[in-house]
Amino acid sequence: MRNMSFALTTRQVREKSKDVTRRLGWLHLKVGEAFQPVAKCMGLRPGEKIERIGDAVVTVSTRREPLRRMTDEPEYGREECRREGFPEMSPEEFVAMFCATHKGCTPETTLTRIEFRYGGAG
Repeated sequence: MRNMSFALTTRQVREKSKDVTRRLGWLHLKVGEAFQPVAKCMGLRPGEKIERIGDAVVTVSTRREPLRRMTDEPEYGREECRREGFPEMSPEEFVAMFCATHKGCTPETTLTRIEFRYGGAG
């Protein structure tokens, strides 16, 4: 089972207020496949260990879509902000934050949208 980093949304995963994530990669992920949310996977210092965030989660759906869909379709964007764990953000704020935290990403970038459920592989 692969680990998926939630460095920017650790709190939201702990609180289970997030059930959608957007990734620049993860093209291989299949519906029904489990993955382990972690606080950080890369850039660990010597002696640091991977910190799991709860139990494994299961992929409900994956699809590719441009990040700008959130601003092109405002109602969709507001719901996606909520599902991403940022109900206080506007779609424009979310897109700006995502681009600022993902090198080379623009609103036109096509991402993998991953919906998941808590409760492990069972």
